[in-house]
Amino acid sequence: MSSTFGQVFRIHTFGESHGGGVGVVIDGCPPRIAVSQAQIQHELDRRRPGQSEIVTPRKEADTAEILSGLQDGVTLGCPIAILVRNTDQRPGAYDEMAAKYRPSHADYTYDAKYGIRSGSGGGRASARETIGRVAAAAVAKQVLDQFHPGIEILAWVKSIQELNADVDSATVTVADIESNIVRTGDPAMVEPMIERIKAIRADGNSVGGVIECVIRNCPPGLGEPIFDKLEADLAKAMLSIPATKGFEIGSGFAGTLLTGREHNDPFRMVDGQVRTTSNRSGGVQGGISNGETIIFRVAFKPTATIMSSQETVTASGENTELQGKGRHDACVLPRAVPIVEAMATLVLTDHLLRQRALIH
Repeated sequence: MSSTFGQVFRIHTFGESHGGGVGVVIDGCPPRIAVSQAQIQHELDRRRPGQSEIVTPRKEADTAEILSGLQDGVTLGCPIAILVRNTDQRPGAYDEMAAKYRPSHADYTYDAKYGIRSGSGGGRASARETIGRVAAAAVAKQVLDQFHPGIEILAWVKSIQELNADVDSATVTVADIESNIVRTGDPAMVEPMIERIKAIRADGNSVGGVIECVIRNCPPGLGEPIFDKLEADLAKAMLSIPATKGFEIGSGFAGTLLTGREHNDPFRMVDGQVRTTSNRSGGVQGGISNGETIIFRVAFKPTATIMSSQETVTASGENTELQGKGRHDACVLPRAVPIVEAMATLVLTDHLLRQRALIH
């Protein structure tokens, strides 16, 4: 089972949802980078369960243990291992699910591929695996800060079902997003979104939506022109996140309604730099960043586990029903915001280091 991402800045995540712990090994991090463990913990706290009334009540401190790769807070250039121990496992809640496939989960497909799976909480298919990604990205962000300070990567909840937030991607701040538990940048939509999640959860159901993300001050020249296009790697990164079902960058699908004359981004010289007067390309042209703001959106499906009976089959091939149990998010989007930011950070860091290797 491949669990590795990146070419120069590579990460390998490990662990199952209800096992002893989860974590990451980072390979390819440059030496002599100052790394703050507090910054790693801050990012893990943003994605941890139990942080508000609209997310899963599982109680985990998600405390990061750095096992290798740092000395006195500075990277050594060797692999960095980070472990987060699971302290609130309840594998017994999944006894029935070990024999029955949960609808829209990875239970059946894992059995079909490997002939074996972790029956507790989804194992590697659980969103708990993303802890390693977020921890690695917190390190990657500190690499970006040293080599290219000023890059900003911000994500927010753009929509939940038909509730659409009106967010100015050019001016929204971390403070705006983190000021509310739903993590949207539109104050007018905070209460409607929270009430929608509460109502859906009370009904034993779930909802999905869209997360939007911007990368500001990205230098031009990142990305490869063929198979490793920057937008292609961003798409792969985002669609590797559990519960994702769609990705679009710049004008996305709406761009298909425009003509070439309407869609093209004209060039202009501004303060000695090549800039565009519009940004329908979303900051990437020919698979390579053009120096404009990168903006993309990621679609998340409704959480697969719902608290009502559904038709399914057993691992032995018998028709049956399954009642959802356990502790789950009725909407994954608020906790997915830092995960989207993390995967964007990992992609950008990897391509930045690849570009540095090319020109040096």
